[in-house]
Amino acid sequence: MNDPEAVRRPPVLMPSPVTGPLRAVGKRVALALALLLAVVAAVYADRGGYRDAADGTVSLLDAFYYASVTISTTGYGDITPVGDAARLVNIVFVTPVRVLFLILLVGTTLEVLAERTRDDWRKARWRTRVRDHIVVAGYGTKGRSAVKTLLSTGVSRDSIVVVDTDPRVVAEAAEAGFVGVVGDATRSSVLKQAAVQRAREVVVASARDDTAVLVTLTARQLNPHAGIQASVRESENVPLLRQSGADRVVTSSEAAGRLLGVSTSHPNVGRVIEDLLDQGSGLDLAEREVRPDEAGGPAGAVREPVLAVVRDGRLLPFDDSACASLRHGDRLIVARSGRRARGAPADAPGEGAGGPGDGAGTGTDF
Repeated sequence: MNDPEAVRRPPVLMPSPVTGPLRAVGKRVALALALLLAVVAAVYADRGGYRDAADGTVSLLDAFYYASVTISTTGYGDITPVGDAARLVNIVFVTPVRVLFLILLVGTTLEVLAERTRDDWRKARWRTRVRDHIVVAGYGTKGRSAVKTLLSTGVSRDSIVVVDTDPRVVAEAAEAGFVGVVGDATRSSVLKQAAVQRAREVVVASARDDTAVLVTLTARQLNPHAGIQASVRESENVPLLRQSGADRVVTSSEAAGRLLGVSTSHPNVGRVIEDLLDQGSGLDLAEREVRPDEAGGPAGAVREPVLAVVRDGRLLPFDDSACASLRHGDRLIVARSGRRARGAPADAPGEGAGGPGDGAGTGTDF
């Protein structure tokens, strides 16, 4: 019996440059016509070396007729080269043109077959090598923003896999350089195509809260160790997401409402918060480990402004008494200038931008 999951296997779209089919076919047609006209010119120029079985002479129409039946390998034999020059032209020019013309005729079919074989090979190679990647379920407004932020924090495009039900959206993601899977992320067969069982992080950015819960349950069942970051619209659904296996839950509607409220009462504070949310534009929040020369000192002595310290899975605000003495293994949540960071030298080891999976306490419930 056929496996129903194998029959309904969702397609995987690999990133590849887009080539216009009409342009490719137009080039082949133009080249084929050029070859045909070249043969016509060669035959008509030496028309005295050819003999027509009908009337003995070769006109321009006869030259077109001879060229078309010759390069297409039809060859009725009613017009034949009888002169030495005409036969030499057939040997050194018409025969190679005939071969090239046949290549053009079957070129499109061969290209399609080659492209399909190459695409299958790339997919098989990707499935065997992909691991520790990030699966983004939902490529709408939230998913695109999440991907944009991941890229700004140093995550490579080939380590992001997009899953969405809309083929047009997935095709757009593939054009942007991401691997895309067309299908419903609530189905285990779809997430398996995205290799979620070997993923490092899963970002659940669906438009509906019930879909987010099902995606989280399915992803957690397939990968008990991956970090799952989920988004919901209503705060009452946050406990459901946590019980389903989400490590961090962001309430998008309430976060937007809080930002609106802050911007109304304190416009400048709202501008700073909005700037912090736009990674790489100005002020950024980053997470890094405590350096050896910083251990033992207070959080206030660190060169960058420290907002919080992550210690043993606990998030300590900068004014907590425990932050008076930093320890080895602590992770710092610091504020940085995105503009300055672009011109600054690379951070020391362990001082990354704090992407998903860097440690406990990286997420926030808004």
